[in-house]
Amino acid sequence: MLNLFLSTFVTLFVIIDPPGCAPIFAGLTRDATHKQAFRIALRATVIAGLILLMFATVGRKLLDAMHIEMDSFRIAGGLMLFLIALDMVFEKRTQRREERAEKVLHDHEPEDVSVFPMAMPMIAGPGSIAAVMLATSRAHDGAEMGVMLAALISVLLLNLAGLAAAKPIMRLLGTRVEAVITRVLGVLLGALAVQFVVDGLRGALG
Repeated sequence: MLNLFLSTFVTLFVIIDPPGCAPIFAGLTRDATHKQAFRIALRATVIAGLILLMFATVGRKLLDAMHIEMDSFRIAGGLMLFLIALDMVFEKRTQRREERAEKVLHDHEPEDVSVFPMAMPMIAGPGSIAAVMLATSRAHDGAEMGVMLAALISVLLLNLAGLAAAKPIMRLLGTRVEAVITRVLGVLLGALAVQFVVDGLRGALG
C-alpha cells in the first residue's frame, strides 16, 4: 500500500506541480491582502479537488460509456503527460502559464482568479485529470482506491500550502530555483509517462 501511495503521490505532485503554481498565483494576487489571497487559494483548491475527485470516481464509467479501453487511455494519457513533461523541461509550460495569468490579470480583478485560471486549468487541467484517472484505474478494490484518493488529497493540501505561502516562498527561492525544480519534476514526469505507455501497450498487445 505504501508503494501505491508513493507512486500515486509522486505522479500527481509532478503533474499538478505546486512549485510551478506558486509563482503564478503570487503574480495573480499581488494586489490582494494576505487574507484575500488565502481565500482565493482555498477556493481554487476546493474547486479543483472536486473536479479531480469526480474524474477519479466516475472516470472509468465515462470511458466504458464511450467504449474506450483502459489500455488505450493509458497510452493516450501517457503521451499527453510526456508532452507536458517536455514543456516542463524546456520551460514552455511555465511560459504559457505566465502568459495566461498575465492575460487574466488584465481582464479580471484578483478575486476572480480562483476558478479561472487557478482551479482550471492550472490545477485541474487535462494533464492532472488524465493522471488521476490513470492512477485510480489501477485500483483493484476499495482499499487501494482509498489509498490513491488519500494521495490526491495530500497533494492538494500541499498545493494549498504552497499557494498560501506563495509570496514569501518566491522571495526566498527566486525564479532560478523554481526553474530548476520545474525541470527536475519534468524529467520525473517524462519517465512516469513512458511507463504508462509501456503498460498500455503491454496490456493491449498481451
